[in-house]
Amino acid sequence: MTQEADAKLHVYLVRHGQTEWSVSGQHTGLTDIALTAHGEDEARALVPWLRPIAFTRVLTSPLQRARRTCELAGAGGDAEIAPDLAEWNYGEYEGITSAEIRARRPGWNIFRDGCPGGETADDIARRADRLIARLRGMTGNVALFSHGQFGVALAVRWIGLPVIEAQHFQFDTASLTILGYHPTHTDTPVIALWNATPSRFAGRT
Repeated sequence: MTQEADAKLHVYLVRHGQTEWSVSGQHTGLTDIALTAHGEDEARALVPWLRPIAFTRVLTSPLQRARRTCELAGAGGDAEIAPDLAEWNYGEYEGITSAEIRARRPGWNIFRDGCPGGETADDIARRADRLIARLRGMTGNVALFSHGQFGVALAVRWIGLPVIEAQHFQFDTASLTILGYHPTHTDTPVIALWNATPSRFAGRT
């Protein structure tokens, strides 16, 4: 592998570990909720995956569930707070479930309809694009600790798709996704790994 290829950007995107609201399905935007004990265990399980990687930068959402995941996964020492990594602002829908929202607004889809009093899909696209522009000024391995719905929006914007396509991506707690470039078409952004968790790989050879 050439020195130029080694320097190419690889983004390691991690969703925070489990919280009480991720279990209940309540939308958790700017509510600064802590990890559960299981969520802390999920974060620690990422250590063997992340420890061997030499990160040039580590960025984390300012919310404690992401910062704590970053710390427990062994990447917190040099982490920088990046406000653009915060979760979708759910506005009036903060703390309630999708089923409750659809009972009052049938057919609601956050990736199309956004949230009253919070962020629209266009707001999220602009925020993701701003972060991507920043990332593309970096090289090497960059770790991001973020959230479920902003994380999937970021991934689809990385490969040039509209935010609505994020509805098709599942992003589990304490999972790892890698965003990068095609090895032989080096200007083509790709999702090199999606939604991997240590528990899914336990016991495999």
